[in-house]
Amino acid sequence: MKTALHAFTGYGIELEYMIVDRESLAVLPIADRLLHALSGEYLSEVECGRLSWSNEIVLHLIELKNHRPESFLATLSAQFQHEIQRINRMLQSYGAMLMPSAMHPWMNPHLETQLWSHDHADIYRTYDRIFDCKRHGWANLQSMHFNLPFADDEEFARLHAAIRLLLPILPALAASSPIAEGRATGLLDTRMANYLTHQMQIPTTMGQVIPDTIIDRTGYVTQILQPMYRELVALDPDGILRHEWLNVRGAVARFARNAIEIRVIDVQEHPGADLAIAMVVRDAVHALYEQRAASLAEQQAIDTAVLVGILHACINDAEQARITECGYLQLLGFPERQCQARELWQHLIASMSIGPMDEAAACQAALDTIMEQGPLARRLLRAAGRDFSRSRLQAVYRELCNCLQEGRSFVGID
Repeated sequence: MKTALHAFTGYGIELEYMIVDRESLAVLPIADRLLHALSGEYLSEVECGRLSWSNEIVLHLIELKNHRPESFLATLSAQFQHEIQRINRMLQSYGAMLMPSAMHPWMNPHLETQLWSHDHADIYRTYDRIFDCKRHGWANLQSMHFNLPFADDEEFARLHAAIRLLLPILPALAASSPIAEGRATGLLDTRMANYLTHQMQIPTTMGQVIPDTIIDRTGYVTQILQPMYRELVALDPDGILRHEWLNVRGAVARFARNAIEIRVIDVQEHPGADLAIAMVVRDAVHALYEQRAASLAEQQAIDTAVLVGILHACINDAEQARITECGYLQLLGFPERQCQARELWQHLIASMSIGPMDEAAACQAALDTIMEQGPLARRLLRAAGRDFSRSRLQAVYRELCNCLQEGRSFVGID
């Protein structure tokens, strides 16, 4: 961005989707062919109106994002839905389509992963050499990245503190990955469980995923970026990965565009659900930013280990996770000493919503489904029942693909 935006004046959304065979639903490594069909070249990013299509590290994944900050999130839902339908039309000639949710339910990443081999391929080869990308946490994950801007150090400190408080409970809203390798994993957010350790070959690149309190850009450089770069030298002497995007904490400062990027949100079954979650998160962050329930100093003082414990509970049980840290609940203005994560979100939505009324109405149906029937992960498990045969999973995830194409919430299958 040429001029840094002030907090809560513009947003960036990135949504990742799997490309799968239309019949078998197995992953298809043809993202490069799709981008070539669109642009006539093997480009890593192509602009299409307000959105861009781009590659990721693996060939069975395509990302959609708004390439300029948008002031009103609700208007993006239709844009994403239009591009998804356009991609699906283009994929028909390959016998393929897009599949949502944060993990493919039976992909074997060791056998099925193919890396992007065109522009910037040296970056992906380096990632693979250091981290082994042919595994869950790398080759089998789809998320929503949510970017919120800041204009200066004061805004950064307040925004970072607010986001840090909310990170642990985001899986309670957004978990969509309860199945991997053809079975229920016992976790509601298996993507995040794998994410917690996927770059531990260089521990300074991820810490505990929940970041420690940082109060300004100088502190971020000295406490996060410089230690990360020092540790990287032994494994990457050419500095191919020496960029701020190597930092994969749950919320990362992207000073190149003056934004904090939230990375712990699983992608949903259609863009309306993703944007509903983004709007709820924006409003809750904004209320914390304004210090409605606790001062900035109080927000910054909470021990990272407390937040990490809550994150792990929500990765395991999503909206049913039990939160017993009363100090944390007080920071969010919750009046009781303990609750389920679902109850905490009900409180936040009721007490902290400050977004435009037309945006609230636009996301209400998708949000109602999440709050009444549980996150997508819970609904997927309910649809599968106790049958994790390939045929049953194909039926469940085919309906999920239909939901993506049609822009509607997943509530089960007949």
